[in-house]
Amino acid sequence: HTCIIPGYGPLAESKLWPELGEAYTHIIKHLPGPSGTTRDGKAVYREGIVWDLSPFIGTIGVTPDFEVESSLVGQGMWGGNWDCRDMKEGTELYLPCFHKGALLYMGDAHATQGDGEWTGMANETKAEVVLNCRVIKNKKIPYPRLEKEESIIQLYTDKPLEAAVNKAVVNLMKWLVEDYGMAPRDAYFQIGVNPDFRINVYQMVDVGRLHYTVGAEFPKKYLNKKR
Repeated sequence: HTCIIPGYGPLAESKLWPELGEAYTHIIKHLPGPSGTTRDGKAVYREGIVWDLSPFIGTIGVTPDFEVESSLVGQGMWGGNWDCRDMKEGTELYLPCFHKGALLYMGDAHATQGDGEWTGMANETKAEVVLNCRVIKNKKIPYPRLEKEESIIQLYTDKPLEAAVNKAVVNLMKWLVEDYGMAPRDAYFQIGVNPDFRINVYQMVDVGRLHYTVGAEFPKKYLNKKR
């Protein structure tokens, strides 16, 4: 389902469309796919409007090294409420660790989401999640990272949006230089000219203390073997 919560969202006080500030729930049907589950199924918004389901974890992180409101609006180098739709099956997430055992938590499962989750609500769902976790010792990273089959993604969350983009790109360059041996000048130039480089705006929910989440994505086919 998705919904409108009164007082919540970018058009909660819209005079042009006042109905967008009124409580409303829209049920989106989730149909199972070839696996017999909804992991590869279809979303039926209404008759004639159907798209693929692409479930992911909206909130995931470890316990930070200081007190934060982390389960709902907290975001930072420990993870948190990213609403990153690449946080899905087959993706590796790298998180720094601040406590023994990491104290990993997750929730806020989404079945699908548009870029930016601009309305503040995705296609919300329940989920059973299976994770494979491992500890990488003697390794420090500046901020959470994702690794997909064909690309690497440096995440960052901040406000305004350009601050998040700038920090994501700089940290991606560090990743390219330190782990893949790319020359700083080459990393800089490729971000400017390589048509396969992407800046993904995962979350741009203008509510409360939430920051914006972006990911600077670079294809693996242009990388040397990881050090």
